[in-house]
Amino acid sequence: MVRSWQFQLVIGGKVPQDNPEAIQDRYSENAAHCYGCGKLNQQGYHLKTYWEGEETVTRFTPPPYSTASPGLVYGGLIASLIDCHCCATAAGADERAAGGRKGAETVQRFVTAALHVNYLRPTPLGPELEIRGRVKEANGRKVIVEATVSANGTVTARGEVVAVRMPETMGSP
Repeated sequence: MVRSWQFQLVIGGKVPQDNPEAIQDRYSENAAHCYGCGKLNQQGYHLKTYWEGEETVTRFTPPPYSTASPGLVYGGLIASLIDCHCCATAAGADERAAGGRKGAETVQRFVTAALHVNYLRPTPLGPELEIRGRVKEANGRKVIVEATVSANGTVTARGEVVAVRMPETMGSP
C-alpha cells in the first residue's frame, strides 16, 4: 500500500523553532550507536534529519580525510549518508503515519534491508552536502525511501533504501 504524506513545512531550510529536534535525537539509548547518525557514537558523524515539506533533509560537510582522490568525496561515505538519512526518514514517516508523537519519547528505529546508490558525477570534497529524502512507499514494517546527495546545488548521487523496523533484539547490548 502506498501512502500520501503530509509533513510540517520548514521555511528556508531552517529548523522550526517549535520542533528543533532531529529525528535521530529521538532514537532510544539502546539504538543510538550508529556510526553515521548515533548520538552515542563519539567517533560518528552525528547526522541530523529534519522534515521540510514532504521531504527530509540532512546537511553534512565531509571531513578532509573522506577523500577518494584529491578533491573528491569517497563513494562509501556517500552511500552511508544516503543509508542513515533514509532510515531516519523511515522512522519519521512511521511516526507520522501513526499520528505523530502522542507523548512518545522515542521513535521506532529502522534498519537497512536494501541499499542502491547511483553515482551521477564526482562529489567535490569541501562544500556542505545536502541529502534529501522522500518516502516512495510505506506499508507496515517496511518503508522505501528515495534520496539525493547534492553539492553546491548539483545532484551528484541518487539512492534508494528499503528500510524495515529494527527487531528489538538488535538494539540490545
